[in-house]
Amino acid sequence: MATSSTGTISSAGLGSGLDVKSIVSQLVAIEKRPLTQLQAQATKLDTQLSTYGTIKSQVSALYDAAALLSGPGGWNAQTATSSNGAVGVTASSSAATTSLSVEVSQLARAQTSASATVLAGTSSGAVGTLNIEVGTWTNGVFSPSGTAKQVTIGATDTMATIAANINKAGAGVTATVLNDGTNDRLVLKSAATGSAAGFRLNNPADVGLTQLGLTNPGDTGFVGQTAQDANLKINGVDVVAASNKLANAVPGVTLQLNEVTAAPAAIEVAVDVSAVQKNIQSFVDAYNALNTTISEAIKYDPATKIGGPLLGDSTTLGIQTAVRNILGSSSTGSTFSTLSEIGLERQTDGSLKINQTKLSSAETNIPNLKALFASDNQNIKTNGFGIKVRDFTHGLINFDGLVTTKTQAVQKSIANNGKDQDRVTLRASKVEAQLLAQYTALDSKIAGLSSLNSYVTAQLAVWNKPST
Repeated sequence: MATSSTGTISSAGLGSGLDVKSIVSQLVAIEKRPLTQLQAQATKLDTQLSTYGTIKSQVSALYDAAALLSGPGGWNAQTATSSNGAVGVTASSSAATTSLSVEVSQLARAQTSASATVLAGTSSGAVGTLNIEVGTWTNGVFSPSGTAKQVTIGATDTMATIAANINKAGAGVTATVLNDGTNDRLVLKSAATGSAAGFRLNNPADVGLTQLGLTNPGDTGFVGQTAQDANLKINGVDVVAASNKLANAVPGVTLQLNEVTAAPAAIEVAVDVSAVQKNIQSFVDAYNALNTTISEAIKYDPATKIGGPLLGDSTTLGIQTAVRNILGSSSTGSTFSTLSEIGLERQTDGSLKINQTKLSSAETNIPNLKALFASDNQNIKTNGFGIKVRDFTHGLINFDGLVTTKTQAVQKSIANNGKDQDRVTLRASKVEAQLLAQYTALDSKIAGLSSLNSYVTAQLAVWNKPST
């Protein structure tokens, strides 16, 4: 076998005829046999790690679903309805279940004041300073609530220019230009509704603005409307509001006044049963997903003689047993004591199935249905099911929980397996180098003996040749 000057074998068996490469390859393959076992073990560990990752994710989802049902967040969604489109209603989660009768006798509105008309796009012809004050009109008397704002109007200003300058002034009014197809008219409107958001113009009067034609309520030729509050009755109680949207008259309930009512609007605020149903369904779905994953992971198929990736794993089996026992236990603090009473029925495979007839019946008694999940009795055996499952699942996935520590253990095994594979590979490489060196030397010796044999044979032939 020839070697280069650096010691690298360029070919083997050329001198002796031995198949050195095949011999060394077979010997090295024997040395690498542990690597095959380690690689198979690594594949199994990777599958276990992936399965534990799924279990951890599903335990987390079950924790979230249980935590929602263990507190007010899973039960306080409200629906609100009105019998009359004249009054709209919405309810937040803080609203209490209630019934209201709402009668609207007057809507809130903003004050408006319109100017005289001028040919569209031409100057108003007015020159001076427009004073704007915000306040309240009472029987024709104005009470200002702030400092007046001044807007200068020039002789060449169009209605559009004047409107832009008013809006820039921040005077508590908005200005727009209405065009009737021929003429422009300036219209001012309070920035808010309600009697306290009225406004007064041209005080003191500026004779230069006469052509502008803006006047106040009660003035001759006034074009516009006065500001006013909304007047209504809620359950017979008089209510005055500056806005047609009442957010504080009833805690958590917002009323939108759209029209004066001809008959009282009946408002109903109640627990949103569909939201409760959705939260319970999420709880069942989260548990069933976890139950399926664990069942598949620990099962054994006698037909194929193949087991799941966590077959025989006591931790996983223990988690499944514990969760099933919790869901099959009882709670105190409610007229319901078990999940089966409200329609969450255990199946032969350990999953839960909702009996909708039972659940719908239980949903007519929301306080006790909530108590079944959220009763905190300071006792892990009798607490509500939301609290029981929440606390158990949290213990599984916190920093030192069973699922967390098991996942870390598998990760450590994978790392050690990788090191073992590296050691086997390194050892096989060293053995290969040693074998090649040994067979190189053997090849050289055999080649030398072959040459000597040929020489001796040739000499003997010469010696034995008869002389002539």
